[in-house]
Amino acid sequence: MTTPLSGDRATPTVRRAERMDLLAVHRIEQASFSEPWPYAAFETFLNTPGFLVADGGGIVGFVVANLLADSARQVGHVKDLAVAPGSRSQGIGGRLLDRAIAVLSNQGATAIKLEVRESNDPARSLYESRGFEHRRTAASYYADGEDALVLVRPA
Repeated sequence: MTTPLSGDRATPTVRRAERMDLLAVHRIEQASFSEPWPYAAFETFLNTPGFLVADGGGIVGFVVANLLADSARQVGHVKDLAVAPGSRSQGIGGRLLDRAIAVLSNQGATAIKLEVRESNDPARSLYESRGFEHRRTAASYYADGEDALVLVRPA
């Protein structure tokens, strides 16, 4: 049984991304970030377990996560996570992140990392609520010169 988020909308289902989701994912990416990924970047992650979408009668959020290929320790990496502006503050980002963490853990990750803009307080709060801790700062990580905080948690 689903419970409404607000109005008539049902709680979105988190599932693996499919080709038909890419345009909606790309639109959310463009609406969410000043330096959005190109459409083709999402195509490269199709058919991977860590590319997930939140589908509530339309795509309202997504996460891209994978194991780092050169990692001897099996480190998972949350590469991108966004929720459509009109669907934020409803727990969707947390559900996507929780599922991505589970997928990475099931793939053998022993730790999970991500980068977040230093100024992105809502995202930082979400990540900290899921046990991510600041490990280092990557100076001028973003093209506009803003630093990224590198956050890590056990898988």
